Amino acid sequence: MTIAIDARLIGASATGDSTYWAGLVFGLSQLSDSFRLLLISNQPKPSDLPNDERFVWRRLPGSNSRWWSYVSFPLFARREGADVIHTQYSLSPLAGRRGITTIHDVSFLIGPEWFKPRDRFLLSRTVPAAARRAAAVITVSETSKGEIERLIPAAKGRVTATPLAAATWIKRVEEEEARRTVKNDFGLEGEFLLTVSTRWPRKNMKLAVDAVLGMDRGVPLALTGKAGWDGTEGGGRIRALGYVTNEQLCALYSTASAYLCPSWHEGFGLPLLEAFRCGCPVITSSGGALPEVAGDAAIVLPPDKPGPWTQAIQELLSNSSKMAQMRECGFRREAEFSWRKTAETTLNVYRQVAGK
Repeated sequence: MTIAIDARLIGASATGDSTYWAGLVFGLSQLSDSFRLLLISNQPKPSDLPNDERFVWRRLPGSNSRWWSYVSFPLFARREGADVIHTQYSLSPLAGRRGITTIHDVSFLIGPEWFKPRDRFLLSRTVPAAARRAAAVITVSETSKGEIERLIPAAKGRVTATPLAAATWIKRVEEEEARRTVKNDFGLEGEFLLTVSTRWPRKNMKLAVDAVLGMDRGVPLALTGKAGWDGTEGGGRIRALGYVTNEQLCALYSTASAYLCPSWHEGFGLPLLEAFRCGCPVITSSGGALPEVAGDAAIVLPPDKPGPWTQAIQELLSNSSKMAQMRECGFRREAEFSWRKTAETTLNVYRQVAGK
């Protein structure tokens, strides 16, 4: 069986979409099954690609992203004998009945106001069309599966949930080293709270900011990721750090007193697993699949009012035994997820579509 994937995001800046491809490829490398994986991209082969004789990197030049996605990529994959053509979100008609698309969530249908008009228009056209024409749809949680089948009825019966895992490079950093890094690089000492996200409206960063500013104790909130367009301001106790390196992010997770995830909606919630792996207690919203991912390892609150968040943060920071208990619960919960499991379920979908 020959599998072709759109590999342009492999090796790109760490986002949920790029982490998905990199993690899936890593998981496939752990399986002993017989297959050929064609990784097709307009970018050079990344140096950290798993060394696996079943993996073939094919560079397909092209600067027009839409033409590459809808014409160049599927035609090239078919010429290479692909039994399965796997993309994210969009899917060309040229993929035929061998096409599979991964849709992480349909938040653009659930909360259109969270998106710019142009983005909302493009997503509302490309994603439902991809779901309708795909031989199979992959998503990342049972919550997202239910939402996709409810909001795109044509996809019902063809959606499979393949939960994700934390990025392979996420590692807990020894406390002394981690505290030295966050002090030297960001001027953070002692207690601080952390949230990791581009500040789009869907991420609801204002709730985290308001919750922290409502606290009696002056604990700062560190925000990583680019500014976005939600109007969240930095300054004072709110520390906007911008993009951080992988090493810096691991140090932040490893020293933060708690991780806050106030999103209105998420299809999965990778940062929860990242925080769990690094021993950081998590307070998350009940938006989308976040409770599904959190299990019993996090404090789960509605995303609409900062007051309960302020109270939960203050109570957690004043209870060291509760923090230790949450760290242990987080370690156990994170260990339930693996890219091998993701790859096994995905490979079953590939076989169903390929008839092999």
